[in-house]
Amino acid sequence: MVVTPLPGDPWPDEEAIRRVTSLPVVIITVAASDLHPAWQQVSDVLVGADDPSIEDIVANVSSRPRASVALALLLRGGSRRTLEDGLVSESAAYSALQSGQEFADWRASRPTKEPGPTDDGPRVRVCREAHTLVLTLTRPHKRNALDARMRDELVDGLSIALADPDITQVELHGEGPSFCAGGDLDEFGSRLDPASAHVVRLQRHIGRILSELEPRTTAYLHGPCAGAGIELPAFVHRVVARPDTTFSLPEIGLGLIPGAGGTVSLVNRIGRLRTAWLALSTRAIDVVVAENWGLVDEVSAD
Repeated sequence: MVVTPLPGDPWPDEEAIRRVTSLPVVIITVAASDLHPAWQQVSDVLVGADDPSIEDIVANVSSRPRASVALALLLRGGSRRTLEDGLVSESAAYSALQSGQEFADWRASRPTKEPGPTDDGPRVRVCREAHTLVLTLTRPHKRNALDARMRDELVDGLSIALADPDITQVELHGEGPSFCAGGDLDEFGSRLDPASAHVVRLQRHIGRILSELEPRTTAYLHGPCAGAGIELPAFVHRVVARPDTTFSLPEIGLGLIPGAGGTVSLVNRIGRLRTAWLALSTRAIDVVVAENWGLVDEVSAD
């Protein structure tokens, strides 16, 4: 649903806001930047009248309506949930979409890949230097795509800091051309039972651990950071990015929603409307925009 409020139009009252926000539709509001706050409450995503991203948003919502509506409803209710409740709700919605037709269509559209070289190398290098724990993603040939093995190694590494209060600083780094280009697409949907995947996701949730370590943790980002590559760093206290860093949420194009905690971590940093714009447009933003929004705390010199 595209809404275009005009100057002088009455803004929605509380009853209208309550009724509209209960509808299972995506509300796209096209308006000037000085829009009355009441219109923001009934909107899922805001775009300017001359913003070309509107075409991408409408196209994505039209082609992936179930995933788009699931995202909109999840984000609307986020302010009423604790962090833990938010992660449970996100994971449940993600698992439901993995059983849906939109995700099945995306999987069917992917060409069959020939088996590649064995990828048995370590995923995370753990190094302790006095009171600092440094965790480095070490899968550069895959742009540090997050698979189950990397998830488990990250959880194990971060658990060291949880167990040792003498570790006062935790650093996250990534080898190669990107800090993390998102989840490993070759693993998406590989579990036959999404309900079991939901349970495992919550038991080994990197975002939950990062939120516990948040005051002590800094993430150093570079290159294209997509999906989990920004959803997870957004949990930590300080995000430092190189000038070449870009950020995007491509999950809607797969018939999914952000599944690494982004509907919690990104909303806490940049708000519900900007999170929805990133997800529904699937566009990338550069480090200048990211710093202006609060997604990045510092741009490094190189």
